[in-house]
Amino acid sequence: MNLVKLLLSESLRNRNPQFDLQRSDKRLLRIASQDFTNYLMFHWKLTDQEIAQLEFTERIRRYVHEEPEELKEFMNIWCGIWMKKWNERVELVTEPEESQRLKKNLKRLDQAERVWRQHGNRSKIEDILVKALIRNGEVCGTSILAEHLIKTELASRIERKNYTNSLEDLLDITCNVLRRARHLSQTKGKTIFIITGKSRLK
Repeated sequence: MNLVKLLLSESLRNRNPQFDLQRSDKRLLRIASQDFTNYLMFHWKLTDQEIAQLEFTERIRRYVHEEPEELKEFMNIWCGIWMKKWNERVELVTEPEESQRLKKNLKRLDQAERVWRQHGNRSKIEDILVKALIRNGEVCGTSILAEHLIKTELASRIERKNYTNSLEDLLDITCNVLRRARHLSQTKGKTIFIITGKSRLK
């Protein structure tokens, strides 16, 4: 378990001692860890992915050794905000609860994902969207939401047969998804649906 997950485990268990973060709630810890990392990288203005990860790890270690109480207090506050958002945004569903419409939508997204994985700039674009979501007040599921917004836009273009894999298309997709990210942050209710046995968005 990495350092962030280790620190988050303690904070999350303090909020809910019934969490089983090694087994049944392992996915919750993984998502929280990614969100916490995204949040700090945004506020520390760490951009270049490879360098940013090294700098992030070094800063966390420095806080652990030099200002552990400050880090612990900050993490406890952040976890409180994150858990509130988790309860607002996330719904756990079992596989039989999926409707035919949802299964069809997952098929669309799978097709879009195959195309999206071929893009050399996908990490940079996803990073731009994660930052836009955080800037607009989202702290829960930021990486999941960013990827889902992109694949939904891409799936729509593939269905309309107006996707060309050009730079112009990529810029247009990015602009459209940024608008949707801003709109999403203004909505209330469930936005992330996790199906038991696999992690998906409806």
